[in-house]
Amino acid sequence: MEDVIDTTRTFSIGELARLAGVSVHTLRWYEAEGLFPRDVPRTSGGRRVYAHDSLAWLALLARLRESGAPIAMLREYAALVRAGSGNEAERLALLRAHERSLDAQIETLIACRQVVSAKAGAYQEALLARGLL
Repeated sequence: MEDVIDTTRTFSIGELARLAGVSVHTLRWYEAEGLFPRDVPRTSGGRRVYAHDSLAWLALLARLRESGAPIAMLREYAALVRAGSGNEAERLALLRAHERSLDAQIETLIACRQVVSAKAGAYQEALLARGLL
């Protein structure tokens, strides 16, 4: 039997924080910074109600942050998504620019790793020559 995902399910701020692995404070901050793709609705009592797709959105934000994307870029991306269709070229340009930045970082890390590996190899050879490995 296939798992059925209830896309109509909503979450309280505490539930979403727990499921997304972030703090309630972080969710409030994300909202204040305009990092959600739409306004977060509230109950008549003022409690936030998050849509099911908020979980996937937060996973995307987490990956972008983990990859070094600045908050300003996330804010711009969220604003483009919030504006709706018609700006896909701008979204693509933003993501491609970040992709290029990541590629440059990867190249730098590869070069750094080569230096570390060469140095480690030299120590390994010295220790082998002395019979210590």
